[in-house]
Amino acid sequence: MNLFNDLRALVIDALGSLEIDGALPSGLDFGNVTVEPPRDAAHGDMATNAAMVLAKPANLRPRDIADALAARLAQDPRVELAEVAGPGFINLRLVPSVWRDLLRKAVVAGDDFGRSDYGAGRRVNVEFVSANPTGPMHVGHVRGAVFGDALARLLAFTGHDVTREYYINDGGAQVDVLARSVYERYREAHGLSPEIREGLYPGDYLIPLGEELKAELGDSLLDQPEEVWLVRVREFATDRMMAMIREDLRALGVTMDVFYSEKSLYGTGRIEAALDALREKGLIYQGVLEPPKGKTPEDWEPREQTLFRSTAHGDDVDRPVQKSDGSWTYFAPDIAYHYDKITRGFDALIDVFGADHGGYVKRMKAAVSALSGGKVPLDIKLMQLVKLFKNGEPFKMSKRAGTFVSLRDVVDQVGPDVTRFVMLTRKNDMTLDFDFDRVLEQSKDNPVFYVQYAHARICSVLRKAAEAGVDTSDAALAGADLDRIAHEAEIALARKIAEWPRLVETAARTNEPHRIAFYLYELASEFHGLWNRGNELPELRFVQEGDPETSQAKIALAKAVAVVISAGLGILGVTPVQEMR
Repeated sequence: MNLFNDLRALVIDALGSLEIDGALPSGLDFGNVTVEPPRDAAHGDMATNAAMVLAKPANLRPRDIADALAARLAQDPRVELAEVAGPGFINLRLVPSVWRDLLRKAVVAGDDFGRSDYGAGRRVNVEFVSANPTGPMHVGHVRGAVFGDALARLLAFTGHDVTREYYINDGGAQVDVLARSVYERYREAHGLSPEIREGLYPGDYLIPLGEELKAELGDSLLDQPEEVWLVRVREFATDRMMAMIREDLRALGVTMDVFYSEKSLYGTGRIEAALDALREKGLIYQGVLEPPKGKTPEDWEPREQTLFRSTAHGDDVDRPVQKSDGSWTYFAPDIAYHYDKITRGFDALIDVFGADHGGYVKRMKAAVSALSGGKVPLDIKLMQLVKLFKNGEPFKMSKRAGTFVSLRDVVDQVGPDVTRFVMLTRKNDMTLDFDFDRVLEQSKDNPVFYVQYAHARICSVLRKAAEAGVDTSDAALAGADLDRIAHEAEIALARKIAEWPRLVETAARTNEPHRIAFYLYELASEFHGLWNRGNELPELRFVQEGDPETSQAKIALAKAVAVVISAGLGILGVTPVQEMR
């Protein structure tokens, strides 16, 4: 189904035959041979770099290899022209029947078109969101949640066995701060003035929790010292916050497979076991770190600590895991958590972090490399900031949340589908502008609308064709006489559809779901362009009056576009619309 893979296989077979004939030395590595769209579509449908990458190991001129290879490729019935360009690139032009056959396959496959077994047998853990359970999810979490879920969907679409995981940061000091903040709201529920001192969470979202705590425990905690109520209130507040977070995720269309508690690592021997695994490799030692850059001697007190020799696995400096007073650093439970992932048998790990975690990347990769013996790769994706605008002005405040715009603020105003698509219109490491007015515009400048409009237009074509008596069932469209699709504009759209399976595999290989959103916009643009040309050239209209056979062929082309848009939106977690309202 992946035409580019099929043509690459053709190139590899042709190279193999050249080896057999003695035109190439035997034993060459074809791993870097690619077949891709040429940079300039005027040069052909596909291009291969085979001659360029094999010239040096073969001790031959690229042009000599290219001439011999092009002659072999030209013998394949799918190839209309194989032409050597420049120093040795080969441009291929395919016969039109290749594109027509691919349209037929797309119609038959439906939403499975482009699905592959690229990742078959590989278990992947995608950890994302992992917000502290101290309040509602904010807009920064939205981007990470959408990215992580779309990535998980993308990997599943390409055959991976995916686990979506949320790491609950409930083992640090922030949950004690939450407990103290809720306790003040509990006092407030009893008619007392809350003391929301500096360092506590001020959001109104804690008021209902104080009332719930009063309903559950009455006044039994009033005027009690902190050591009496802290643990009880902390557990109560964390449970309620996680329930709120789960509900926020559901509103966004995100469902986790695993919620993993950081607190479960403490006092259970799991942290010690992870560090023992590193100690057995000679990577844990007692030492004193150099002072941080920018610190003066008066600011620095050298202390012996337990250190992880992370520099042995690519980090810049070794990292402390246990302080001189015996307490764990923040890094220690994170090591234990990732060790747990490794012992659960995952073949690859992906962490989706906020941009403020950039300094954590090397140390975490070093830990996973050390714990897995380099066998389990860890890819960390950093989410850059989201800047919100409304009425042309920055949109910054949510009273309920206290100091930020919450996930619900965004979803309630524009809906989950728009939210999800827009969050993927920039690569994760780029800042994203989210304009509440623009994302609801009905214009080409709004990618959500433009892609959905293409799908809705095709649904409208199918309805009108059926009303005119044209059989638009999948079986009828797959059996249509696709030779009636002959105009260059139609073939160009078919070529764009052919890119879909390759694009999906590339996006999965690089863990970049934004590529799907980009491609869908390009495909929608090609489709709308053909539609608009039909206003000037009646022969390009999808429904041809009095000619059901030609109509079926052209509608098959439109249906193939709808198939790809539907599959692509499914990966993004967006529902394709049947009509625009």
